[in-house]
Amino acid sequence: MKITIALFALTWLGSLAAASSATRPNIIFILADDAGIGDFSAYGCKYGSTPNIDRLATEGMKYTRAYSGSAVCAPSRGVLMTGQHTGHALRRANQSKIGLLSLPPGQMTAARLLHDAGYATGGFGKWGLGNPGSTGVAEKQGFDVFFGYYDQKHAHDYYTDHLVRNSVDEPLPPSGNPTWEDYSHTRIANETLKFIEQNKDRPFFCYAAWTPPHGDFVIPENPFFGQKPWTEEVRNYAAMVALVDKDVGRVMQKLKDLGIDEKTLVIFSSDNGANLEFIESLGSTGGLRGYKRLLYEGGTRTPFIARWPGKIQPGKTSDVLTSFVDFLPTAADLAGVPAPKGVDGHSIVPTLLGSGQQELRESLYFEIYEPYFQQAVRMGDWKGYRLGTKAPLELYDLKADPAEQ
Repeated sequence: MKITIALFALTWLGSLAAASSATRPNIIFILADDAGIGDFSAYGCKYGSTPNIDRLATEGMKYTRAYSGSAVCAPSRGVLMTGQHTGHALRRANQSKIGLLSLPPGQMTAARLLHDAGYATGGFGKWGLGNPGSTGVAEKQGFDVFFGYYDQKHAHDYYTDHLVRNSVDEPLPPSGNPTWEDYSHTRIANETLKFIEQNKDRPFFCYAAWTPPHGDFVIPENPFFGQKPWTEEVRNYAAMVALVDKDVGRVMQKLKDLGIDEKTLVIFSSDNGANLEFIESLGSTGGLRGYKRLLYEGGTRTPFIARWPGKIQPGKTSDVLTSFVDFLPTAADLAGVPAPKGVDGHSIVPTLLGSGQQELRESLYFEIYEPYFQQAVRMGDWKGYRLGTKAPLELYDLKADPAEQ
């Protein structure tokens, strides 16, 4: 009898564990590089359309008060990975007086947390949190594989002679022509899809930190925007945004083809606001003040869309205040493991799934010292901004004055 009861208990526990595993979603986080909120038609883009990203919004949830982690690449990605805002995180600018700052050994990251919870973890695109030989390389921070650029300056070169896989250079013999085959994003997007296919039968975390539309602003061909009366730089930027949208569509189709669409949460965002040169010509910051490197709204407000068929109610819009700081605790909640102590974010799963009580934050905090020291804090509808440590505080009511005029 005791043996029978024990076997029953083990069977029941095994079934419970299997059921728990089955309810944990795959997580795909697609991160555009330097795209502004005004570059996507779901947020009112004026110069083109992004139908696949629009479809993420109509089939999922669009956030209207979402922020990146910072106004430049590396610290923003650091916030996304660590759940610590830039008042606590090590990396608060792309550069420092002592050079690049890498994630320290033992740092808890979203990738490490999910890896330890049994997820396959893959990153594709730009890392920027530790170059080969440092403690911050992706494969030491929770990724089974990372393919693309480790160094953010290297990421400017779309026709590079090599990319990096787990700190090892992988040669890309050039054809001598600027073709799609030579274009680095082609290889990175294909590796993204390959990882999804290889891990379709187990939970996975895919971090698609794609480089477009970050400069250099080049693309092999530009049939749609090539005749627009803009500079070549502007025309190419618009085409690079369209390329991101095209590859979002490829990811969504891959999920359908593999039969794992309803098992997968897809999040789309951008790492910071758009560059200054695309505000007047394209309206890339959506009418908001500021741009990349500034902690005004145009530098940190970002598109944030989440889609999970059967779990997230389609066509929903949320005005919950959120930023990249919330991703790690959200991932922990989805994976069924506790978030580590010391993170500044909290899970937005209650908002995503429309169940439970969403913890509402009192504030969002940002600081940066590139190109000069700035601080910003948002509390409800109020936004405070300060340039330097002695300047008076600028105070804005964003509900009445979203452009911080």
